[in-house]
Amino acid sequence: MDKRPILLVEDNPDDVALTLRAFKKNHIANPIQIARDGVEALEYLFGEGAATKPLPALVLLDLKMPRLGGLEVLARIRTEERTKVLQVVVLTSSREDDDLMKSYSLHANSYIRKPIDFEEFIRAVGQIGLYWLLLNQPPPAKS
Repeated sequence: MDKRPILLVEDNPDDVALTLRAFKKNHIANPIQIARDGVEALEYLFGEGAATKPLPALVLLDLKMPRLGGLEVLARIRTEERTKVLQVVVLTSSREDDDLMKSYSLHANSYIRKPIDFEEFIRAVGQIGLYWLLLNQPPPAKS
């Protein structure tokens, strides 16, 4: 299993807590880095010292955030050589087809609508972890 961190980009504290609880319940032991908006996510990925730390194994990206939205973050990730093949899963409550289409046009690896039911959310996060951290063969990590 890939032990690099997971970058969770989420502005809603309740969704952060729920996601962390789901990781724990599903025995996903990767360190979790939390960015509370798009600006913090870009700082983590591209800010001072970012080039010396490993890229995350996975980015879980919400779309609707203050300061800088998820689509803008995804666009930036895909334009940089170091991050253009980073695994990005959009994990959002958005039901807008336009968000779905824009996410895939910006090369999101997956688009998952957050289940409203707690148990379904726990299962979904477990499946995300199983697939992206254990089954999927990612491209070689760049530093």
